[in-house]
Amino acid sequence: MGRPKKKGTSGAATAYIHRTKAIKKLQISLKDFRRLCILKGIYPVEPRHRKVVGHGNQAPRTYYFVKDIQFLLHEPLINKFREFKHFMRRLKRAYGTKNMNSASRIRRNRPKYKLDHIVKERYPTFIDAIRDMDDCLSMVFLFSVFPKTKETDTRFIQLCRRLSVEFMHFVIASKSLRKVFISIKGIYYQAELFGQVVNWVLPHSTGFAHPTDVDYKVMKTFVEFYTTLLGFVNFKCYSSLNLHYPPKLLLDSPEEEVVEEPKVKQRGKKRKNEEKLKKLKERERKFVEKESVEDRLAALSQTLQVKGTGGPEEEVDIDEFPASETDDPERVELAKQEQEKLEKFQNLFKGLKFFLNREVPRETLVFIIRSFGGEVSWHSTHAVGSSYPETDEKITHQIVDRPTMANTYLSRYYVQPQWVFDSVNARMLLPVKDYFMGETLPPHLSPFVVEQEGEYVPPEKQALVNRQRGIEEEEEDSDIEDEEEEEAEGGEESGSVVEDSSEEEDDSEESDEDSDDEQSEETGPPAKKKKADSKKKSKKELNMSVEAGTVEVENTHKRHQQKTAEERRLAEMMIPKKKKRLYNKIMHSRKKNAQEARVLKEKRVAIDKEKKKEKKKQKLT
Repeated sequence: MGRPKKKGTSGAATAYIHRTKAIKKLQISLKDFRRLCILKGIYPVEPRHRKVVGHGNQAPRTYYFVKDIQFLLHEPLINKFREFKHFMRRLKRAYGTKNMNSASRIRRNRPKYKLDHIVKERYPTFIDAIRDMDDCLSMVFLFSVFPKTKETDTRFIQLCRRLSVEFMHFVIASKSLRKVFISIKGIYYQAELFGQVVNWVLPHSTGFAHPTDVDYKVMKTFVEFYTTLLGFVNFKCYSSLNLHYPPKLLLDSPEEEVVEEPKVKQRGKKRKNEEKLKKLKERERKFVEKESVEDRLAALSQTLQVKGTGGPEEEVDIDEFPASETDDPERVELAKQEQEKLEKFQNLFKGLKFFLNREVPRETLVFIIRSFGGEVSWHSTHAVGSSYPETDEKITHQIVDRPTMANTYLSRYYVQPQWVFDSVNARMLLPVKDYFMGETLPPHLSPFVVEQEGEYVPPEKQALVNRQRGIEEEEEDSDIEDEEEEEAEGGEESGSVVEDSSEEEDDSEESDEDSDDEQSEETGPPAKKKKADSKKKSKKELNMSVEAGTVEVENTHKRHQQKTAEERRLAEMMIPKKKKRLYNKIMHSRKKNAQEARVLKEKRVAIDKEKKKEKKKQKLT
């Protein structure tokens, strides 16, 4: 028998550490500790027994795992944080003594650090990084549309803008965009990268006021890490498509060599001033060229160069390998069909030329149209990067967001921007008649919502599913029949009155004849009664007939339903008592969902009826 363990020396009491103790152990400030935890991906934890972990103290504290804090002890960034603290102390002293030469020298020697090793630690493989791209992309796209203010650093805004444009170019080149949805928060995108589904949101480009209840220092720390991560991902993605990184446009002209003029011997200050002017002009020229390249890259309308050839990316034919004997032929055939559907979806807008008006969201529409193989342009005065004018006769669709236009062309469709989004989500080109200028648009359904069995499905979504399955004609025929029935209601009512009156006359005649017969039978002599009875018997004999026997057809569907219901009832009886309660909860939730779906359906039917009545009233008036 060993000695009993002392209380608080093992178990949960030694597995956790509160924040104050962790800061003292690492010997850094609270600000640096928060920053370090964000960069390393270490977050607070909630212990099961606070009293045991706090050694009897139940005060609200922030706890971390002891192993995580020990892991931070060997982080090289801690030394960089201490160097930066020393740097700031020296800089303040120089400014305090008004020694500007010393201050400029100290600023030039500002300590720098990289986060490459942290990215490699947190994401050992490239697929791990792709799986964690949702928050990264959302934060980078958010900072890319921020205005330049005191709260947000200009360096981060420019860096996020560049990285987001590079990522969008890769999505266009790889044709990996799958879903798009417009909401109040922004525009949601879904892409499939290397077999992984990635979602992100791009805020609307509207006037923005920074909220006061947000800690922008924490957001900057996240962005600092995410920009490093996205830089790695962009480089790997471009390498997979054999594209230049940083990206180079296909229409970029080679850099012109600057021909140096023969030097002329000059004296004194005049020569120095001319050299300074030349240098300034050269810097301005390079800066203008850089800005123009960045603007043309951000336009997203041009293709990128491939390494080696310098031309556009070529479509590579996938090798087909013969299926082995072990492979299921049905699965192989299904895989081929899915691949054909995907290729057709990726080239949804191929062969179509779009022109964008000034009032539509240009960048979003260019990104979507080019991701599915379409060509797009806009007014040259609106932005850089337009490829053809509005007068081009090959334009098939012009995206407009206004009720009317002064000049129109008969060779193209004028549709509203929602047509592009809905066509992508439907994976097919929808009819343009519902999206013409001035038309009331159909509801914009979210492609991210998947209705389960028993849930309410809006009629618009059901109609879309039917159209995708190829049963659109039946729906149109049924709608035409309904309209014909509604139109024929008035005529049927007038005709039914005549038919009813004639039927009533016939019935009255028959009833009169019957009443006369009955009166004659009651009041007449017995001989007449016998004659009446014989007449009735002859009528009955005439109505009798013999028919050939038929084989009774068994309703197999009904029998199958009865059989499955009986099997279900027996299976419910065999459920153990422990799991019976869970089963009842599941069935209760299903019934509740079915009831909610029924209520929504009834509401929708009532709304549709009211709309039909209003339309009829408008037609009559």
